[in-house]
Amino acid sequence: MTFLDMVNDILVRLREPIVVTTDDTAYSRLIGTMVKDAKVQVEDAFSWNALGTWVEVATIPGTSEYTLSNIGQKFQVTDAINTTSNVGLVQIPFSTMNRYLNFSTSSTVQGIPQFYNFDGIDLSSAYYDVKFNVYPIPDAVYTLRFSIIAPQADFINDYMVPLVPSKLIVQNAYARALVERGEDGGLSSSEAYALYKSMLADYIALEATRTPENMEFIAV
Repeated sequence: MTFLDMVNDILVRLREPIVVTTDDTAYSRLIGTMVKDAKVQVEDAFSWNALGTWVEVATIPGTSEYTLSNIGQKFQVTDAINTTSNVGLVQIPFSTMNRYLNFSTSSTVQGIPQFYNFDGIDLSSAYYDVKFNVYPIPDAVYTLRFSIIAPQADFINDYMVPLVPSKLIVQNAYARALVERGEDGGLSSSEAYALYKSMLADYIALEATRTPENMEFIAV
């Protein structure tokens, strides 16, 4: 379903006329805003495989700090590897990296990057992307590949299709619309939201069979 399809689906449920564009009426614009908010909530509910992507960063000899470009600040790292050296990258605490990069015994050590940590944002980037450090400080050019889960860009036109299940977005936005509209003899907002949560649980249970690592429990 496109963005426009979802808006019209909700308008039908509300017994309102469908529209040609999401900007046709003040009410369709309101529903469109609710659809966008619902999309964000659905995306945040689980590490959906459809939101998986990756970013590669080429290191510079003697430089420890880099930017994860064009991703923004809302993401989850599922894996990080040094594809040049065929080694995995291990995320370490800020305090540990801070000591590696600033203690005199280790601050000049160069070699194959094996550790990383996130540290601040790049204010010069369009999305205020997150910066990260690596250690040892690279002694050559290495390709670092980050596999991540990141939200899809906001709907910028009526024909964009969500990557997460559209039925969940519609049900969530419908419940929001019922809250704004008030009771009118149809389905109540609480009933609609309960149905959304039930549908969400079903979709997550199905998705989890394909990504068992997202449901793994590790005692600490």
